[in-house]
Amino acid sequence: MHAWPASEVPALPGKGRDLQIHDTATQGTITLAPGPVARIYVCGITPYDATHIGHAATYNAFDLVQRVWLDTKRQVHYVQNVTDVDDPLLERALRDGHDWTELAERETALFREDMTALRMLPPQHYIGAVEAIPGIVPLVERLRDAGAAYELDGDTYFSVESDANFGQVSNLDAEAMRLLSAERGGDPDRPGKKNPLDPMLWMAARPGEPSWDGGSLGRGRPGWHIECVAIALDHLGMGFDIQGGGSDLAFPHHEMGASHAQVLTGEFPMAKAYVHAGMVALNGEKMSKSKGNLVFVSALRRAGVDPAAIRLALLSHHYRDDWEWTDAVLAEAVARLERWRAAVSRPDGLPADGVVEEVREALSNDLDAPAALAAVDRWVDAQNASDGDDESAPGLVSRTVDALLGVAL
Repeated sequence: MHAWPASEVPALPGKGRDLQIHDTATQGTITLAPGPVARIYVCGITPYDATHIGHAATYNAFDLVQRVWLDTKRQVHYVQNVTDVDDPLLERALRDGHDWTELAERETALFREDMTALRMLPPQHYIGAVEAIPGIVPLVERLRDAGAAYELDGDTYFSVESDANFGQVSNLDAEAMRLLSAERGGDPDRPGKKNPLDPMLWMAARPGEPSWDGGSLGRGRPGWHIECVAIALDHLGMGFDIQGGGSDLAFPHHEMGASHAQVLTGEFPMAKAYVHAGMVALNGEKMSKSKGNLVFVSALRRAGVDPAAIRLALLSHHYRDDWEWTDAVLAEAVARLERWRAAVSRPDGLPADGVVEEVREALSNDLDAPAALAAVDRWVDAQNASDGDDESAPGLVSRTVDALLGVAL
């Protein structure tokens, strides 16, 4: 599966700062200082409705991570999956009378278009669950043969008790885990499971549903968590720098994936930092497919909204905060974009070296995009209120906003 084209990232004078980021597992801020190549895995979409503002906010956060690392003169090895076979996708295809593969391909193509328009840097490896199946099956067999998995009516489950570190990603108690498991795709009440929290690794073939050769597992399809584990281990290995996604993935998805990987490799932890973006609401409720209260990036673009304004609207909120999308949020972003473009369109201006360093400092501090916007706002306000004679300043501000915030002025 191919990703989307990369926009050029301008080089800035000097060098950026190492990233300090909030780690869900330790519940504190840690400093990441990767080697020459920083490694990041971000969980991708299930392509039956793409791309809403909640998606965009999440991928914007991890795009900022890439930009901070690139500014430190590191390379970035970024991997993202597409869950192109799963219950929600199959259910939507059945409901709407579509072929599930065509639905997945169409929505994935739309996601690529939206990411391109928003100037999100693409992953080096963009892998669908279906194409990962040949690598998933041996991992499930290894877990089973090691006694970390068991069969139940033809399905194969992972035993969470096989991982001594289970629970150290989300830091939730058993009751909270059980409630979230039921809410987020698990089956804690299924009779016969050794532990209600045990997640499915391989689902035996069901009538009328797609299935693949699972070797000794029989025909079926993979569970949700093992999909990301297989892709991450194949392309990044253990101990990569960031495992990222929305805050609703901390449990069960990232918790279970970490346990799968840790049992498979005998190493801990799977990722140095577990980083989670907040949820976006509309009309007082979390924006979600189940509620049908989605604002789509493609719909905004069709309505003539500049993708740069959409990106500025996302950047106006800290990535870890839960926030609400409103007309006012978008209007403020449109107005900010106009002010910024007017300021950098002048032939000269006030010195801007300080702006570069302020934006760098803000983003290195747990991706504080609102503080970065405020730094640019201060320069823009001063630029529009007075005359300057630095011919390089407007271009430097424009390159800074492009390189570090992903906004083309």
